[in-house]
Amino acid sequence: MTTLQDCRARDAADPLRALRDLFTIPAGVIYLDGNSLGVMPAAAPARIAAAVREEWGTQLIRAWNASGWFDLPQRLGDRLARLVGAQPGELVCTDSTSVNLFKVLSAALKIAAEDAPQRRLVVSERSNFPTDLYIAEGLCRERGYRLQLVDAPEQIAALLPETAVLMLTHVNYRTGAMHDMAAMSAAAHAAGALAVWDLAHSAGAVPVDLNGGGADFAVGCGYKYLNGGPGAPAFVWVHPRHAQRFWQPLSGWWGHAAPFAFTPDYQPAPGIARYLCGTQPILSLTGLECGLDTVLAAEPLGGMAALRAKSLALTDLFIALVEERCAGHGLELVTPRAHAQRGSQVCLSRSEGAYAIVQALIARGVIGDYRAGDAQMPDILRFGFTPLYLGFEDVWNAVEHLCEVLASEEWRRSEFNAKHAVT
Repeated sequence: MTTLQDCRARDAADPLRALRDLFTIPAGVIYLDGNSLGVMPAAAPARIAAAVREEWGTQLIRAWNASGWFDLPQRLGDRLARLVGAQPGELVCTDSTSVNLFKVLSAALKIAAEDAPQRRLVVSERSNFPTDLYIAEGLCRERGYRLQLVDAPEQIAALLPETAVLMLTHVNYRTGAMHDMAAMSAAAHAAGALAVWDLAHSAGAVPVDLNGGGADFAVGCGYKYLNGGPGAPAFVWVHPRHAQRFWQPLSGWWGHAAPFAFTPDYQPAPGIARYLCGTQPILSLTGLECGLDTVLAAEPLGGMAALRAKSLALTDLFIALVEERCAGHGLELVTPRAHAQRGSQVCLSRSEGAYAIVQALIARGVIGDYRAGDAQMPDILRFGFTPLYLGFEDVWNAVEHLCEVLASEEWRRSEFNAKHAVT
């Protein structure tokens, strides 16, 4: 049986412990929602203020050259590439995940139409993040494809002979279940389909190898485990074998081969730069740069492998403590126990009061979040574990609060049952 003293000893021996100092965490808060919005890097306020005051304020338009604003999407992309198994020059930080998915799915459908025009199916999971499904639904309607949703990964194999594009999120946002990227991409390729991946709940949380994993296209989020700030720019990656093949549909001037030639016709930039679109949000990119600094600070300490090992240790502990100390309160584990199938979050389902339980925890300073259930699954209490700033004592204390909320039925109070706009 694990004790509080055991947790404190593990924290004292943790080689990643000093990374917590890179963040500003409010006193009395145990933050288990980094899978929705990462904690603010301590360096971010001063760095963004400097970009406002010294670069924009003093250099004005000269900052595009003098402060390197112009190539910031590529420079940050090269840094982020180290976290997801991409090479320099293959990835850019820009736009939102939804917009980037529109770009890459459009390109994938163009390739499919040329290489396998008889295939008219885009396959994804019904439990995929809704914005991905909405983007795919709109594109399929526009291009004459059909979006086929499956309820379980094993159903995908039967559809692959008809599939043009397999579109999956690497780590499921609701359950924390993680796909085997290499196996799924290989299966898609063997059947003649392309593989598009969403890394929103993977980048900075679990090791990813886009090139080694056989992906064709990938997008991801900058404000979750990458700690880039609310609405931080996302990223887009395209395998080099596809990057030169087509324009992406949002052919804006920033993706032009010579933006400042101001020609009336569009000529796409070489490689991944053509996946840029309009003028870049420099202040937001500056915040993302601070977030990337926090994740890359783990490189001398073992990098993503060390972060992954601690993440699994934290989530293992949370699962064990919940099952040991909260037994009999109707909580069911949704996240896979197997390490190879688990992201960096733990999701628990409950048939009654899930939303209110999360609100009661938030009132106590334990911040997780809630996702509504459906016909296949009850409502979910969702807890993200970011090893950069969470420790084992945090896990112990979070479970202690959860047990108290359940045992006292504190969650039944009216203020915890009033729904907010953001859950």
